Amino acid sequence: MTIEQPFPAAPRSGETRHGVALPVFTMRGVSKVYRMGEIEVHALRGVDLDLFPAELAVLLGASGSGKSTLLNILGGLDVPTSGRVTYLDHDLTRASDDELTAFRRDHVGFVFQFYNLIPSLTARENVAIVTDIAPAPMLPEEALAVVGLSDRLDHFPAQLSGGEQQRVAIARAIAKRPDILLCDEPTGALDFQTGKVVLDALDRANRELGTTTVVITHNASIGRMSDRIIRISSGRIVEIETNPDRLRPEELSW
Repeated sequence: MTIEQPFPAAPRSGETRHGVALPVFTMRGVSKVYRMGEIEVHALRGVDLDLFPAELAVLLGASGSGKSTLLNILGGLDVPTSGRVTYLDHDLTRASDDELTAFRRDHVGFVFQFYNLIPSLTARENVAIVTDIAPAPMLPEEALAVVGLSDRLDHFPAQLSGGEQQRVAIARAIAKRPDILLCDEPTGALDFQTGKVVLDALDRANRELGTTTVVITHNASIGRMSDRIIRISSGRIVEIETNPDRLRPEELSW
């Protein structure tokens, strides 16, 4: 498998075949079993899922439901025990370690609950870590502008609030122009008002850059800002709901 460069590889709008939108990701019959001695833990059980260009999907579920395992498989951080995962026409389940590394580097942006910024580097420099190795990056200043931090370019993490640090982490993730942005509880460590500011940054990145975005959370209210709400329980997708009216983050309440 050869992974192509990011922008030509994944469509940023509704490319169709016979009038049907083509998915960026397809999961079919995906299961994941972790073995701890003689004990088997079934994290995912026969998951079928499509993710489409430029959509924002929220993956809802309680702790231990399989959300993070699903996200890690989508991002090439883990592989399923059985089933198939394809990114466009590339079969990720048959990819080598080197190919998965190239896939993560060139096509996937990650945002986690904790910011993982380097304390001795400014916001601009933390973002530049990614832009220095990406094939077709944004300027660090451009990425920070998308998340509303043009006035914090030369601030160190210790000089930034928690919400600002998370927005730097988002800028770092989008600066390499990923085809898909995967966010694991990005507001989990933040208060209500700060969380909405961070969600606004994700919303802007999705709308302005056309990046397919998946946000996992246990907060059902966040689902109202998405195109689709995907509910997972005990390792299975139990419901997929399409939002007729996608709310802006400032309209959310919880």
